[in-house]
Amino acid sequence: MEETGTGTGTGNNGDAPPPVKRRRLLRGEEKRPGRGERYVPPPRKLNPGVSFGETHFAETCYYFEGGLRKVRPYHFDFQTYCKGRWVGKTLLHVFRTEFRAQPLDYYCAAARAGRLRLNEQPVRDLGVVLKNNDFLRNTMHRHEPPVTAQPIQILVENDEMVVVDKPSSLPVHPCGRFRHNTVIFILGKEHNLKELHTIHRLDRMTSGVLMFAKTAEVSKRIDEQVRQRQLEKEYVCRVLGEFPENEVTCEEPILVVSYKVGVCRVDPKGKPCKTVFQRLSYNGKTSVVKCFPYTGRTHQIRVHLQFLGYPIVNDPIYSMEAWGPNKGKGGEINKTDEELLRALVEEHRSKQSLSVLDISEEDLKPIMGSEECDRSGCCTKPVETEPMPADSCRPEDSEGQKEVEILSSLQNSDTRPQTHDTDSEGASSSGIRDGHSEEKDPLCEECKIVRQDPSPKELVMYLHALRYKGAEFEYSSKMPDWALEDWDEN
Repeated sequence: MEETGTGTGTGNNGDAPPPVKRRRLLRGEEKRPGRGERYVPPPRKLNPGVSFGETHFAETCYYFEGGLRKVRPYHFDFQTYCKGRWVGKTLLHVFRTEFRAQPLDYYCAAARAGRLRLNEQPVRDLGVVLKNNDFLRNTMHRHEPPVTAQPIQILVENDEMVVVDKPSSLPVHPCGRFRHNTVIFILGKEHNLKELHTIHRLDRMTSGVLMFAKTAEVSKRIDEQVRQRQLEKEYVCRVLGEFPENEVTCEEPILVVSYKVGVCRVDPKGKPCKTVFQRLSYNGKTSVVKCFPYTGRTHQIRVHLQFLGYPIVNDPIYSMEAWGPNKGKGGEINKTDEELLRALVEEHRSKQSLSVLDISEEDLKPIMGSEECDRSGCCTKPVETEPMPADSCRPEDSEGQKEVEILSSLQNSDTRPQTHDTDSEGASSSGIRDGHSEEKDPLCEECKIVRQDPSPKELVMYLHALRYKGAEFEYSSKMPDWALEDWDEN
């Protein structure tokens, strides 16, 4: 029996084709593309929250040199789903406007080398238009800055909490250029302490008491104490000058000048905050001061001390000449925010200590007023609105020759860089040590730069979290050496 359409009266006379019965899509099912359209698979279900396991810890390893903890360079996949603002834009547009850690020429070469994948398929045409749920994977060669070799001391560990004494220069969790050189990763890799919940954070350059919860329930319970202002915090620092003997309270509001550089200042438009200070000692040049922050604003203690005219002795931001002859005392800066940031960067450049700020060269360019970020002018040149063929990314003249050399070196290595032999002293140049290969990546500009390591002394700031007390706990660390009354800076 021949099936006929319904409601059309068509038979075998060919007057009209029978209607097509379309199947309804099931929940979560993706509509298949039409002919010539690019198919985007449905998104994968990702585990909520931040969790690091053995696969992450095995990416690279540590070694110690010159009083520093270092991480061997390693390859890492940056992964992200297409954001709403990217839909309908070309991949070229996204790299130009949002992925500025590398110049555009790098991404062009990386695409041809197979380092860029869209929905797990190599993508060589940066003119491809992104769709909702597109999954982008970008393999990069990571170089992490060194941190102090001072170990993380575990103060308390029980069924609910892990409390450590954090060294200066070490971030709490992965951020910016730091991943393995962080408290979270070191505790996981060296102490088998995993799935920890961050209760509070300390600035990278601040040392001292740092608490983690082992369960979400404990974390929520202490978070509630923080919101109810039931958590007592006590810090100690060493500041320039003779701090007043009487108790000093500062309630100046604080405004963030730059999240990228990490700079704040006192400003009436800022957020309200309060810090109480008590002097412990004075040695004729510097004072040791206890600090009791009643709020938790970014850089609160450091900014308030600067405003009072007693900045922390070796503060890499708030004790710099860039703030003016009085180093920002009383909020007198006499610079715009842009001028201040440029002056801070220039001062660190002159002292060859720019690494302390932890910002990339690409982030520096808009601060320093560079006319072009790279050959393609990714920050200033208008973005293309039409899909572009892959060849449109090809650099010309000397840059084109450079790319030819890069691609040639990749042909026999399956897009992964070759491993070099170790040197006689086991230094950090390249080679295989401790079972891990330290590689030179022909696409990586950082591999071609020889950077001077900071000294361990440069990585210590004289600000320390001494005590944290809650409704049912109290954790303290010992007084740091630089806070002792008989301490000699020399």
